[in-house]
Amino acid sequence: MNTGDTAWMLTSSALVLFMTPGLALFYGGMVRAKNALGMLMKNFIAMGIVTVTWIVVGYTLAFGPDIGGGLLGGFDYFGLKDVSNVIPEDELGAIHGATVPDSVIMVFQMMFAIITPALISGAIAERMKFTAWVVFIAIWSIVVYAPMAHWVWSANGFIFKDLKAVDFAGGTVVHINAGAAALAAVLVLGPRLGFRREIIRPHALPLTLLGAGMLWFGWFGFNSGSAFAANGLAANAFIVTQIAAGVAGATWALIEHIRHGKATTLGFASGAVAGLVAITPASGFVGPVGAIVIGIAAGVICFLALQIKFKANFDDALDVVAVHLVGGVLGSLMVGLFADSELNPLTSDGLFFGGGVEQLGRQAVAVVIAFAYSFVLTWVLARILDVTMGLRATEADERRGLDLALHEEQSYVLAE
Repeated sequence: MNTGDTAWMLTSSALVLFMTPGLALFYGGMVRAKNALGMLMKNFIAMGIVTVTWIVVGYTLAFGPDIGGGLLGGFDYFGLKDVSNVIPEDELGAIHGATVPDSVIMVFQMMFAIITPALISGAIAERMKFTAWVVFIAIWSIVVYAPMAHWVWSANGFIFKDLKAVDFAGGTVVHINAGAAALAAVLVLGPRLGFRREIIRPHALPLTLLGAGMLWFGWFGFNSGSAFAANGLAANAFIVTQIAAGVAGATWALIEHIRHGKATTLGFASGAVAGLVAITPASGFVGPVGAIVIGIAAGVICFLALQIKFKANFDDALDVVAVHLVGGVLGSLMVGLFADSELNPLTSDGLFFGGGVEQLGRQAVAVVIAFAYSFVLTWVLARILDVTMGLRATEADERRGLDLALHEEQSYVLAE
């Protein structure tokens, strides 16, 4: 065991968990005041529910020894059986390295499993029942997240081993997965009351900016921690993460200024998060120049993608599709353009580094698989829950606000 690598991985795990409260504030400031606590709770409850599902069955399905075909892990680690504080001696060592104990790998991956379903909450904001949300994320974390994590991040997963597509820190497993699921969920759930007929404004943008800052801070653990060691690869991931976020935020603000004459705080925050999303799958494979291009592309393309929900007429309340789905697709494909095998031999060189289109093709196939699997299974799950227990709050509860209707609390109580 390398104590430096282990300390870095424990720190990174805490940083990734810190992102979920950051996401709660990021989303919470963008909803109306009457729904702020409901949004915070949908994020915080993921830290409870997914911890349980991950410990009991999620981790073993994602990272247990493969049971055939690279599709799923077995039940060897059910209830964390045989997950110990020693160096892994199984297939995990092939992809994660062999200097960090099993238990540290498990807890680091747990934090990814927690934030991924929490991302979906931004799309279904202000109208989904809390009880339905709890059941939804419990099942989704097992039947959607865990298998995809196995395909992409387990040494014998078919996307990693056979397709040879790569995802350093979560472009497919986290962002495309959550974005596709968000799209499926809102199609089943339907739009908020007043969607496209009345202006629905964020109630507290300072909270959103605070949340964006927490996300940005935690993202260094998200990406750099995915090196599974305190080494040069982690340093590169740290650097390109900062570059992409800063460039994308500035690009988004510049586009706003050009198109509307004013740059907004929400725009910069959204752009920075889009840059963070896009660099996530590429952070262990591209250098600073690639990060600049990815940041610019994320700022431009994710900004333009905001129009998708209006043209397709679905209510993605807080733009999960535009930022996470589109950003995840963009970053995953950019690996095929800017990957440098000298930085990380797990991938072939990208198109602009003399590698041809082979890696780009692999990345594209992985993107299609991730989107299709998550969208279809999430749509089926949402339909089943809608028929059996109902997904949506009543019209009266929605008009009153989910804070009082579902939690009997208020975000702000002004003294008389």
